Amino acid sequence: MGINMRGVALLLHFLVPMFIERQLNFLFSGFHLFYLYAKFNGPQIEFLAFCFVDIFFFFFSLLLYAHFLSFLFSSICFLWVQKPEEGSISHRVQRLAKYRFLKKQSDLLLNADDLDAMWVCLRENCVIDDATGAEKMNYEDFCHIASVCTEQIGPKCRRFFSPSNFMKFEKDESGRIAILPFYLYVMRTVSLTQARIDMSELDEDSDGFLQPHEMENYIRGLIPNLAQLRDMPAAFIQMYCRIAAHKFFFFCDSHRRGKACIKRVLLSNCLQELMELHQESEEEVTDTEQAENWFSLTSAQRICDMFLALDKDMNGTLSKQELREYADGTLTEIFIERVFDEHVRRGKTSGVNSREMDFESFLDFVLALENKDTPEGLTYLFRCLDLQGRGYLTTADIHSLFRDVHHKWIEGGNYELCIEDVRDEIWDMVKPADELRITLSDLLSCKQGGTVASMLIDVRGFWAHDNRENLLQEEEEPEEE
Repeated sequence: MGINMRGVALLLHFLVPMFIERQLNFLFSGFHLFYLYAKFNGPQIEFLAFCFVDIFFFFFSLLLYAHFLSFLFSSICFLWVQKPEEGSISHRVQRLAKYRFLKKQSDLLLNADDLDAMWVCLRENCVIDDATGAEKMNYEDFCHIASVCTEQIGPKCRRFFSPSNFMKFEKDESGRIAILPFYLYVMRTVSLTQARIDMSELDEDSDGFLQPHEMENYIRGLIPNLAQLRDMPAAFIQMYCRIAAHKFFFFCDSHRRGKACIKRVLLSNCLQELMELHQESEEEVTDTEQAENWFSLTSAQRICDMFLALDKDMNGTLSKQELREYADGTLTEIFIERVFDEHVRRGKTSGVNSREMDFESFLDFVLALENKDTPEGLTYLFRCLDLQGRGYLTTADIHSLFRDVHHKWIEGGNYELCIEDVRDEIWDMVKPADELRITLSDLLSCKQGGTVASMLIDVRGFWAHDNRENLLQEEEEPEEE
């Protein structure tokens, strides 16, 4: 039999303050009598009375402190609930209660037919703006549409027609809102709620977090409903889910605990990017957009092929020498070394040479390089740039990092440049709070952290920065034509 921590918490919560309170009552009664006696028997006795006051207030503060500690301890113990064993009655009851609750929440959602009916109702009862041609409604129209939708769809649509929801949208000079943003708001709310229900069903321990295999199962369930993924080869589905799920953990599991908060997943750009694959028409999605979307089939196959091409010995991991071939070998030697030092776990065998990059670490590596302007990507790269592990970069660090870029730059037949000039340019771009060091916060706040990181780790990144004006001009020329 284990100790009942809830019982102990309740016992301490009542007994400890009760004991101190009894002592206070005794001291207060004694102090009152002592003060009356001292008032009529001279200043020396009165001095002792004031000492008695100090003792009283000491015990009073002790009482408050005891109340705080007992409350804190009881709160911790109430949160410490032992999980029921697999297959036990309590576990089955818990799963049944969870299923019934989620089923009830799902029944309250609008389905596709309900959304279509709402859109028809909105269009039939709106007003056309003469100036812009936009379909709008004022608050009276809003209330009328709410009544019509409730009659046609049922009470489950009523929550969208609250006064607070009407006030969320931008109004014109006549106090009207456009119906399209309102309808998109309803669709997004329904979509996010359905996603939360689906994720909660897969959350085996009901702690509000998804583990990698649970996230993979969620993505696997979405594939038949995503137009751009329906024709995915069955043999590639498992690998695709592994690649797709990893982006959620890269951005939503910053502490690398192996689980992603469901709320954070729902609010992340990753889920929105995944849902973009609903678009059915191939004309709506260009090849460039498919390549840029991590969750597209094209992107997943590209990453898988890239790893297989780098893995020369076909052992399922990448050595430093193999990773140097990434991006046509434009990454610097010192950066590759730092990646292995900071982000690659040691193998079971001893020795530095035994450390190799597995597929999960490779996905982190690619995500960081392709998302250098995000806090997560820049945090990954900053750990590699911070050569001494001090949390900041000095001029000596910048010089050491750019030396390899300079070497590759000259090897490529480019003009000679001064490392000190590049270092000063980086300092001008970042404008650090401390003139002698650059921190991660400085890189994030300057909005050019991704560019600075590219200049220090990739000769191609420095070339793009050096030729930024020419590249910008080339992008503008087709538009002028």
